[in-house]
Parts: sequence; C-alpha cells; structure tokens
Amino acid sequence: MSNNNSAKKRERQNITRRMRNRAVKSEVRTAIKNFEKCILAEDKAAAEVAMKESFKLLDSATSKGILHRNTSSRKKSRIYAALAKLN
Repeated sequence: MSNNNSAKKRERQNITRRMRNRAVKSEVRTAIKNFEKCILAEDKAAAEVAMKESFKLLDSATSKGILHRNTSSRKKSRIYAALAKLN
C-alpha cells in the first residue's frame, strides 16, 4: 500500500485507466469475433459490415494508445484477408 498522497492518487488513476483500457480491448475482441462468425456463416454482406466496425474500433484503440499500431495493422490485415478469401 502506498504511503504518500501522490502515490495514492497514482494508484487511483491507474485503476481507472486500466478499467477503461480493458473495456476498449474487450470491445475490439468482440467485434472481431462477430466478424469471424459472419465469415463462418459465409455471409459476405454481414462480414463487410462487421469488418468496418472492427476497423473503426481498432483505429480508435490505436489512436488512444491502447493497442500498438503494428498490432492493429496485423489484425486488420488478417480480417481483410479472411474477407477476400470468402469472395
């Protein structure tokens, strides 16, 4: 446990940020899973909508600094490749 006030405040800030980051990452993972479900169902129209949603969330997480830009690019590349394979 921290002793001084600045360390206590830092702990409170870390908890808040960790919860926010976890929520954003969870949202990204859920969007990607929804896209994968569309791919398995071979529903091209729904997959394209899910892809756009996934890209939007990935870009948002990257701009907030929650995901590294290379991680985001890798995930987007794999999503796009999966959609191209469906065609």
